[in-house]
Amino acid sequence: MNKLAKRLTWIAAGAAVGVAVAKLSKKRGARSADPQGLRHSGTTVLETERLILRRFTLEDAEPMYQNWAHDPEVTKYLTWPPHQDVDVSEEIIDSWVSQYEKGNYYNWAIELKELGEPIGNIAVVQQNDRARQAHTGYCLGRGWWHQGIMSEALAAVIDYLFSEGYLRIDSRHNVANPHSGDVMKKCGMRYEATLRQSGWDNSGIHDEMLYSILAEDYTGGDRP
Repeated sequence: MNKLAKRLTWIAAGAAVGVAVAKLSKKRGARSADPQGLRHSGTTVLETERLILRRFTLEDAEPMYQNWAHDPEVTKYLTWPPHQDVDVSEEIIDSWVSQYEKGNYYNWAIELKELGEPIGNIAVVQQNDRARQAHTGYCLGRGWWHQGIMSEALAAVIDYLFSEGYLRIDSRHNVANPHSGDVMKKCGMRYEATLRQSGWDNSGIHDEMLYSILAEDYTGGDRP
């Protein structure tokens, strides 16, 4: 092999090594940029004095439909319409169940112990892993309003999400639905701002009130 051929061979080999090193460095860089400190344990069972927060199953379709999903008063300030029949509830639950294998999927049925069936649900509806931020949403059957049940459920979820490594948990509500804000305040969330015409639900476009709680300020229940 002449000198020119050897030189070209060495250049080609060096280029190949360079590409490999660049790819490895890129992968390492991507890993180092991943959010740190999030466990992503997923939707695990949480228990409070009156409630069991657990994963939905297809057997929950009938109580979901009967206890809250068919009621236009429950969905008035939500973004999905009342379910027309139990088949709709079953389809929705089926789509949820298929996501439970994901560690970053948090969606609980709120089961009332004395009833033995779900009466609402609570979930992380948006999240930003890099900022370690979770945005929560919830709904509850009308027959169980104003009994402290939703606050009990939200408090358990807040405690769990902080144990998962989130640093900020927030939620919003339609200004026309102040009772939802009362739930947030009872759980230690602080009012931050009113966002003008930033949301829409079955009542139309509306102003939203934003509440949050930070891990550094949290003084709630026992943490693992």
